[in-house]
Amino acid sequence: MEKVTGIGGFFFRAKDPNRLAEWYRAHLGIDLIPTDADQEPWQQAGGPTAFSPFPEDTEYFGDPQKAWMMNFRVRDLDKMVTQLSAAGIAAQVDHEAYPHGRFARLHDPEGNPIELWEPVPA
Repeated sequence: MEKVTGIGGFFFRAKDPNRLAEWYRAHLGIDLIPTDADQEPWQQAGGPTAFSPFPEDTEYFGDPQKAWMMNFRVRDLDKMVTQLSAAGIAAQVDHEAYPHGRFARLHDPEGNPIELWEPVPA
């Protein structure tokens, strides 16, 4: 059985994303998503995690009533999507090639958005 390997990111709306992000960096030591190749992402046991407050009016999560979206890292996105499909769970694969990897979107039974991420091999 294919399983998620960890949290690839936690994205949420904020009234002042930059200020809130700075608070987390200053007080909890959580670095933000790198803006250039010389910066390192925040590291946790098990792999990298993207941390980025979004504007409170973002459309990135879909349903405006949902304040967050979980991002889970996976080893093999195609196998995970096939497994989900076999269970009757629809996942939409983003076919664009991104520098950081591949992505797919789905929703949990309550409609909460989930993103699956297959990072580019190191």
